[in-house]
Amino acid sequence: MGVNRDRPDRWKEDIAASVDMYNEWFMNFAPKAFRETRIHTTIDVEQALLLTKNLEGITVRVLQEHPEILPSLRMSTCPPLAVDRLIGLAGITPGLVKSMEGKNQIPPRMKREPLVEGLNKIAKIIQRMTDPDIFVWIERDKPATRTEVHRAATIVADRLCGSVANPIIRNAQEKRQLASIKDWLSNHGYEMITTSDGIKFDSMQPGTFSFRTTIPVNLADKEHSVNIPVDAVVMPKTAVSDDLPVFIEAKSAGDFANTNKRRKEEAVKVTQLRATYGESVKFNLFLCGYFDSGYLGYEAAEGIDWVWEHRIDDLEQLGF
Repeated sequence: MGVNRDRPDRWKEDIAASVDMYNEWFMNFAPKAFRETRIHTTIDVEQALLLTKNLEGITVRVLQEHPEILPSLRMSTCPPLAVDRLIGLAGITPGLVKSMEGKNQIPPRMKREPLVEGLNKIAKIIQRMTDPDIFVWIERDKPATRTEVHRAATIVADRLCGSVANPIIRNAQEKRQLASIKDWLSNHGYEMITTSDGIKFDSMQPGTFSFRTTIPVNLADKEHSVNIPVDAVVMPKTAVSDDLPVFIEAKSAGDFANTNKRRKEEAVKVTQLRATYGESVKFNLFLCGYFDSGYLGYEAAEGIDWVWEHRIDDLEQLGF
């Protein structure tokens, strides 16, 4: 018998309770997480302004030596520029901008001539479109004051954080969910292990658990494999030799639409696990937030069970 997947009679009540729990967390803690990120981001923006002499010295050399400042520069324009918009306006290869954005580096194999040309085009676009309402010193003879620089950095940081608000909140919620699982397991006599212990998931001792563990799975061609991350891996105390641990994915969502877009992710993951390790694989979700009956029905049809965070003691029914 399952934990919740075969209990549709209480889905409606659980959905309401889960939404209430998420909303309470969001009101109490999400602003703090966002503010903390904004503080760190403001420091990064101020560093970018320092390197570019308050945007009056955006040079090829600066961009080449400090590619990590590009996001701050994109958010310094009027209007702020998305990655693809900057690529289009500058007429440069996508690989250059995406390497600077995603890896904080210049493409290592890019030849010098096209590199210099591309960076020069980026600099000209940023300088031409710099927002004069934020960087008020750009169109005057008097240099920027410390207060003006800090104010401008805060505005740019707000823009940067606003563009990635959902990931900021999702990361904070995931940390909280894993902390809840850790506390519950520890209180029930389980010991946490880490990847630094050198213990593979299939050789974990009964009564142990780990977080963000990579599991090798076979691809469809059965000739190649990839590593997939699993949020929590728990070996029950009652496990015997050759038993696989229980896999748990922590999931949170702040709206119903987003969950229905992401519901196939879990189905793909459990299919890969079962194709590699057999149908006995135990894959479960740890849910908090906006998960409607459509989402739950989809996961149940895939043979995926779940535990609601607002009823965390249901973890016992997973064999813990």
